[in-house]
Amino acid sequence: MKVKQFCDSILIENPKVFSLPLCLDCGQAFRWEQNNGIWHGVVKNKVLNAKEVDGGVLFYTTLEDYNSIWHDYFDLARDYEKTLVDFKEDEKLKQAINEFCGIRILNQDPWEALCSFIISQNNNIPRIKGIIKRLCETFGEPLGEEDFAFPSPQTIAKLSLDDLAPLRAGFRNKYILDAAQKVATGEVDIYGLKNMSIETARSELIKIKGVGEKVAECTLLYGCGHINAFPKDVWVKRIMQEMYQDGLPKCTDGVKGIAQQYLFHWRRNSKLFENEK
Repeated sequence: MKVKQFCDSILIENPKVFSLPLCLDCGQAFRWEQNNGIWHGVVKNKVLNAKEVDGGVLFYTTLEDYNSIWHDYFDLARDYEKTLVDFKEDEKLKQAINEFCGIRILNQDPWEALCSFIISQNNNIPRIKGIIKRLCETFGEPLGEEDFAFPSPQTIAKLSLDDLAPLRAGFRNKYILDAAQKVATGEVDIYGLKNMSIETARSELIKIKGVGEKVAECTLLYGCGHINAFPKDVWVKRIMQEMYQDGLPKCTDGVKGIAQQYLFHWRRNSKLFENEK
């Protein structure tokens, strides 16, 4: 992708398969908000404003931060164009891509992904965002302009369930605390999971109370670079029952996580399924 530098921003010129709304509002991250076409979020203690413009996507950031954070975060080194061509061998995936082309898997911080998807259990997106916002405002480092970093596992590990009560996360508080304590002590090497086999990484994550198959797969896909992880929520389970009783097609081998994200967003948002919602 071609990048043009300005004094206060970076322009990604005419990127292929890259939509800010689809990437940031498709259920894989919960700290992004949109206002008048500008997307605002915090990643790794850095604040980003970004918007789509004629000619590409504009990031209000430095070239240094683009190269060290945002290029990887938005998975811009991966050839999604080739992957989606392969996916179109399957008729259902072809429909999902034609309607929602532009989704990329975000490379999030592993601890933030783990904590966020623990919070996501039996929850809806507005409430998930609210809990995470309160978590960051209460325990995260202030970054100015009402922005806060995501609190570290070491910070959370020192707290009690009473301390977490204002989050209004209910039963999830004890899982957040257990996760923080296991990560802070090194019992679960959250930052080493990306270098483990996916099977070993799964077994590490389920040591944490409240972490089952779905939370583990989400953490592996969105936080640990295991692009073949395959989270199954209610929407994906419907897809598998309705369309893929024998499993996903061979064209998704090795990148099932990308296929999952397209199918999930399509099944959840396409007008084709409006009568079933």
